[in-house]
Amino acid sequence: MIKNLGIARFKFPFLMLTVLLACVFIQARKPRKAVWRPDPNMVEIKGGAFYLGASDEEVDMAMINRKKLVSVPAFWMDRTEITNEQYRRFVNYVRDSLCYLALYAGGINQSEDTMIKVDWAKVRRINYGSKAVIEKLNELLLSPDNRIQGRIEIDPNKLIYKSIYVDLKAAARASKGLEQPIGKYVVTQNQPVYPDTLVWMRDYSYSYNEPQTRLYFSHRSYNDYPAVGITWKQATAFCRWRTNNSDYYAGRPGRADLKIDGIYRLPTEAEWEYAARGGLQTNVMYPWGSPNTRTKQGWLLANFKPGRGDYFGGNPSKDNIYTMKVESYPLNGYGLADMAGNAAEWTSSVFYEGGYNFIGDMSPDLQFNAKDSDPVSMKRKVIRGGSWKDIAYNCQVSTRNYEYQDTAKSYIGFRCALSMTPKTR
Repeated sequence: MIKNLGIARFKFPFLMLTVLLACVFIQARKPRKAVWRPDPNMVEIKGGAFYLGASDEEVDMAMINRKKLVSVPAFWMDRTEITNEQYRRFVNYVRDSLCYLALYAGGINQSEDTMIKVDWAKVRRINYGSKAVIEKLNELLLSPDNRIQGRIEIDPNKLIYKSIYVDLKAAARASKGLEQPIGKYVVTQNQPVYPDTLVWMRDYSYSYNEPQTRLYFSHRSYNDYPAVGITWKQATAFCRWRTNNSDYYAGRPGRADLKIDGIYRLPTEAEWEYAARGGLQTNVMYPWGSPNTRTKQGWLLANFKPGRGDYFGGNPSKDNIYTMKVESYPLNGYGLADMAGNAAEWTSSVFYEGGYNFIGDMSPDLQFNAKDSDPVSMKRKVIRGGSWKDIAYNCQVSTRNYEYQDTAKSYIGFRCALSMTPKTR
């Protein structure tokens, strides 16, 4: 009996192993199904109604943010402002794509956009130290008279992202848009993507900001700091790129199963304010709910300028003169960081003083894609949140301001919103 028991002990695990291997083989043969995949960098903002507009009296009595009850549908929003490291992925994508075109596709001046299918395995094998490779990349390099100490480097001005999209607003305005050929509404945009690093010196003529100009965007020590020096046009191009290349943004180029099925874009002004309020029912002044800007210990609750000439806020060991790492301060009720201070943020909305008088109460927005030939007043875009160089009033959730869409500043960054289809089983 003992002998038979030993045989049974041997056969049982062997049989189980065979069954398990068979199950694994069957599962491996099944095609991978599409999965509703949220973006791990984002927070879901449930829809709701709120009072858009002033939480406090306007100090300048401009009457440009009158209160209005509106409803906002659900959307997703980046937990933090886009950082230098995240924006650098966009710049590197454009660089790698153009290098791929120059080496393997006959040159960078192609008729198609830069969203072509790049063989990333070939890109990873490019040897930028090879003389033969450098010769083929000559059209992307700095000219000899612009090289410092003979260093051969890629010209930042040649990092241009070419995208093609359909202007749906123009098609909707047409009386019979669907009966027109789609080519009538196709827009081709060539957008330089490298940020303007000279803004640190241009914005402040009588300050020593050369270290920020030289290091802020390129040095890894600033990886987790908000990207600035980016125009509204560049931020919009980044959103289009991220929509089509979310696998590259996630660090896994070519993995189609890791792509996010959604539309990345800049948040509307109403969405931004709704998200900044953090779900608080009261008409709060700041993202943290309290009208105070300091903790009980006297520490600032956001990165802003607390007083004339004082950028530290009384705590030099914790605060910084310029921007700080994202998520250095408490999150708001939705889990969003730096909705006040650090860097002001672009929205998709055009700035018009009387806009609140006629915008709709359902997902309100006011957009206009100004051309280079349009008047300057039509190129104003709403910025929100205030920045490291602003006083507390500019950091209130309802305070409006603007900047021109083709202008970069050392205190303006952005974060993305995401529109996704409802969850499916």
